Amino acid sequence: MAISLTKGKPLSLTKESPGLTKIFMGLGWDPVEKGSFLKKLFSGGSSEIDLDASAVLFDKNKAAIDLVFFQQLNSRDGSIKHGGDNLTGEGDGDGDDEIIYVDLAKLPSNVEHLVFTVNSFRGQSFDEVENAFARLVDHTKDQEICRYDLKEKGRHTGVVMASMSKENGGWTMTAHGTPCQGRTAKDIIDDAVRVI
Repeated sequence: MAISLTKGKPLSLTKESPGLTKIFMGLGWDPVEKGSFLKKLFSGGSSEIDLDASAVLFDKNKAAIDLVFFQQLNSRDGSIKHGGDNLTGEGDGDGDDEIIYVDLAKLPSNVEHLVFTVNSFRGQSFDEVENAFARLVDHTKDQEICRYDLKEKGRHTGVVMASMSKENGGWTMTAHGTPCQGRTAKDIIDDAVRVI
């Protein structure tokens, strides 16, 4: 059974999933249903929400060294791949709207931190989003390791969801749920730095 992450409390991935090499971060959300009963009936019940999942790679000095998002679907070294841009909030059967795949064994040695973010490209606020989550999955075993459910709403257009950091040769995962403003991950790199 997956561990439910507590905001700000690190989880040792080395202890929870020894030998972890390939993972993916699944991020999901639903649009808040609005309008009258008839509007919901004839329109399918919700408006489209274009949120974008991203991963920012940092070195030990917290300098951003690469970014994986809808405009760059692969890290320059090929260790991280974005599953593609979801423009509507309609996810797959497991609820993931966007997925970021990480091969930990292929990450460059200077990468010390990975920060996962979600942004509203069209400027819709998180007041219009519900059931947002981030879940870390052992891709080799197809087993969910941990998950963070975002409960907070607000007028912000971005969230720093979670981060992974190297510690003593292994990795830790920390949930953040930090609200911020920005249409793309490029706009919130300073917010991402503050959580690591």
